[in-house]
Amino acid sequence: MANVSVFNMEGSEIGKMDVSDTIFAVPINEHLVHMAVVQQLANKRQGTQSAKTRSEVRGGGRKPWRQKGTGHARQGSTRAPQWTGGGVVFAPKPRDYSFKMNKKEKEAALKSALTSRVNENKFYVLDELKLDEIKTKKMVAVLSALKVKKALLVLAGKDLNIEASAKNIPDVRTSFISIDEAGNVSSTLNVYDILKYDTVVITKAAVANIEEVYA
Repeated sequence: MANVSVFNMEGSEIGKMDVSDTIFAVPINEHLVHMAVVQQLANKRQGTQSAKTRSEVRGGGRKPWRQKGTGHARQGSTRAPQWTGGGVVFAPKPRDYSFKMNKKEKEAALKSALTSRVNENKFYVLDELKLDEIKTKKMVAVLSALKVKKALLVLAGKDLNIEASAKNIPDVRTSFISIDEAGNVSSTLNVYDILKYDTVVITKAAVANIEEVYA
C-alpha cells in the first residue's frame, strides 16, 4: 500500500499511515482528468449571452430605395447585417454548455488527481484539524507550520470554524467529504480544485471517508 506521512497542526511529523493503492496509487489517466476539468468549467457557464438577428431588430421594414436606377447597390432593409443598427450574423443565443461524464469516469479522474498529488509529495495528512473559534490568524499559523501556501483543505464534514477561518486567506479553499449514519455521501471534493491548488491538506478522517466511498 502507498505510505504517507501524518502531521499535527504544529507541522511536526508524528507518524506514517497506509492509504489504499486503488485510490492513491492508480495509473494516472490524463484524458479523463482533462475531461473532468473541462466538464466542471463547462457546467459553470451560464450560457445566457444573446444578440438579435436581422429578423429581431426593430425597424427596417421599408425598402430604403428602389431596386434600380439610383446607382446604389440594391438593398432590401436597413436592418441587414452590413447596416449600422442592423442585426448580427449568426447571433449568439442562450444555450446549455454542460455535458455528462459516466460515474466510473468521474471516479477514475478523481483517483488520478489524488494519486498525482501523492506522487508529487503534495499530499499532507493531518491527524486532526480543529479550531475553537473563527480565527484566520490561527489557520495561517497551521499552514505556515506545514510550509504550504496554495492549499486545498479537505475535511471529513462541514466545519464552520475551519471554513470561515480559511475563507479570507488567498489561494486557500476548503472542501469536505462526509458520510451520515444512513450511508449517504455528501462531498464537494472535485478534480478541478485538487489540480488548481498546489497542495492537498487532508485530515485522517477525510482519508477514511474517501477510502470508504471510492474503494
